[in-house]
Amino acid sequence: MTAKKSTSSHEDTQISSENLIGDFKALMADAEELIKATAVNEDGPLSMIRSKALDTLNNAKETLSSVEGTVVEKAKVAAERTDEFVHRNPWEAVGVAAGLGLLIGLFIRRR
Repeated sequence: MTAKKSTSSHEDTQISSENLIGDFKALMADAEELIKATAVNEDGPLSMIRSKALDTLNNAKETLSSVEGTVVEKAKVAAERTDEFVHRNPWEAVGVAAGLGLLIGLFIRRR
């Protein structure tokens, strides 16, 4: 029963990081569309700003790709370690979960 909870926590973390990465990709796509929409103005400072913004977006895409792989790998490793710990020490895991539940309950009660 505790193993399911730790797996669920891992899934929540992975979903959160996937949502963050997805939101960032959408933001980059919107910014790229905005930059392309201003392509009508080919001269002056707007052209330089657009060029610089496109370079920055391309660099951000490359960085996001490398970070995305790293985040997914770290999340998998953390989930595997948690799963192993729970299987090796089920009563300790239950105690930790109960302690955290008690603390959360105390904090909620104070509000």
